[in-house]
Amino acid sequence: MKILLVKLSSLGDVVHTLPVVRDIHAAFPGAQIDWVVEKSFAPLLARCPGLHRIITCEIRRWRKSFWTAATRSEWRAFKAQLQRDAYDAVIDLQGLSKSALVARLARLEKRGEGGKRFALANQTEGSAYEAPTRWLAFVAIHIAPHTPAVRRSRELAATALGYALRSNPDFGLKPLHVQQLPSYSAIETVAGQIAFVHGTSRADKEWPLGHWTELGRRFLAAGYQIVLPHGSAAELVTSRSIADALNVDRADGQPAPAVVWPPLALDALTDQLASCSGVIGVDSGVSHIAVALDLPHVQIYNFDTAWRTGPPPAGRQLSVFARPAPDVDAVWQAWLACSATAVAP
Repeated sequence: MKILLVKLSSLGDVVHTLPVVRDIHAAFPGAQIDWVVEKSFAPLLARCPGLHRIITCEIRRWRKSFWTAATRSEWRAFKAQLQRDAYDAVIDLQGLSKSALVARLARLEKRGEGGKRFALANQTEGSAYEAPTRWLAFVAIHIAPHTPAVRRSRELAATALGYALRSNPDFGLKPLHVQQLPSYSAIETVAGQIAFVHGTSRADKEWPLGHWTELGRRFLAAGYQIVLPHGSAAELVTSRSIADALNVDRADGQPAPAVVWPPLALDALTDQLASCSGVIGVDSGVSHIAVALDLPHVQIYNFDTAWRTGPPPAGRQLSVFARPAPDVDAVWQAWLACSATAVAP
C-alpha cells in the first residue's frame, strides 16, 4: 500500500501530525508512506522513522513570485516529484485550499479498486479550514468539532484507511546525534540544562520577560543551567536579555549560568533539545517538539487552548493557563510535578 500524507505547515501542525506515521505502520507494517511538506520543515521529518519519501515544496515563497521563470521551473520539478508514484490513498490532513490543490495533483493508483483522496469534511474548533479541501476529495470525513489537534489527524487517517486507534500517540521523533555546542561544552551542572523556549510567532502568546528571569533564578538555585534558543533577531534580543539578567552574579572564570545558543537549523535544534533535562515553553512549534521528544516540559498558555494543542493533562508534561498570563509560581509548581513524574520508578 502506498500512502501520501499532505501536511505542509506550520511547524506545530507538522509536529502534531507525526503520530499518524506510527499509527499507519502499526496497522499496515508494509505500507510506503510519503509526506508533502514545506521545505523548511523537512529536516524535522527526517527525524521520523517510517517515511519513505519526504516531498518538499515552497508554496509560501512561490505564491509571492508565481510569475517568475524560476518559480515556474521549481513548481514543475515539485509536480514531477509529486507524481512520480501512484498512491492507493492520498490524505489531506491540513484542510486548506493549498493542501487540497497538492492532494488533487497527486497521482492515484488505477489498478484494482483504484486510489482515493481523503480530506476533512468540516472545521474543528480553533483550526483553520477551507471548503475546497472537501470538494476535491473522493471521501470527506467528519471529525467531532471539539477534537484536539493530534487526535484530529489521527482520527482522519484511521477512518480513511479503516483501522482503529489502539494506543496513545507515538510521535516517533528520534534525534540522530547531539553535537556539543562550543559555547557550553565545558559546563558542568548539578541537575542538567533547561531550555527556555520563549519565542512564538504571536506576541499575545509571549510570557513577560521578568517572569522568565525570575523563573530562571529558581532553576539556577536548583542547580540547573539555562539554555536559550532563538529563531529570529527579536528572539535573540530576548534570549540575550534573559541571559544577561541571570549571569549578573557570575564569578570570573566560571561557566555562565545562562547560555544563548547560536542559530540552529531545525534538525540541529531538535537534537540539542533532546539533550536537555527539560523545557519550559510558550505555545509554539519548538515547544511542541519538546512534547514530541517526551521531555519533561511545562507549556505556558495565555489563552484557554491547551486542550487543543497542549500535552495531555498528566505525567511528565503539563500545561499552565491563566489570563493575562500564568505567574511564575504556577509554572514552577508545574515543573516540580513534571520532574517528580520523570524520575518516579
